[in-house]
Amino acid sequence: MQKENKDYDSSPDVPSTLSDSEVLYWLRTRKVDIAFLNRLKECSAATDDIIAGWLNISVRTLRNYRNPENRIRENIKEQALLLMSLFVHGNDVFGSAAKFNDWLNTENFYFDGHSPSTMLHTVSGARFVNERLHAMEYGDNV
Repeated sequence: MQKENKDYDSSPDVPSTLSDSEVLYWLRTRKVDIAFLNRLKECSAATDDIIAGWLNISVRTLRNYRNPENRIRENIKEQALLLMSLFVHGNDVFGSAAKFNDWLNTENFYFDGHSPSTMLHTVSGARFVNERLHAMEYGDNV
């Protein structure tokens, strides 16, 4: 079936890693809307409270995005895209969302004794967590 809106491709296929140029391209060619944020919520099994914290917005603002008249700011879209990519990657590395979530919420040496989830409220933090996943894929078991 052909998509009516030719400006965006709302394909659910988010790659597990994104370079800066790929993030920019993705944001210009695909929709990051409330449906995308809802998919992030499903994929991460996180509450609105947690997702709002990752996006540095209030829960009320997150819920206000459900109104199609409210546009999602570009920095929120970028963070949501990076988080979705991270969860795709983490679920691939660990084999399940539950195991990845366990790792995300467990204190870790590489995160100064904090859990990786404490890093997800910034772009650089989400990228760092994703780098740790890459390291694990290549033999670093922490």
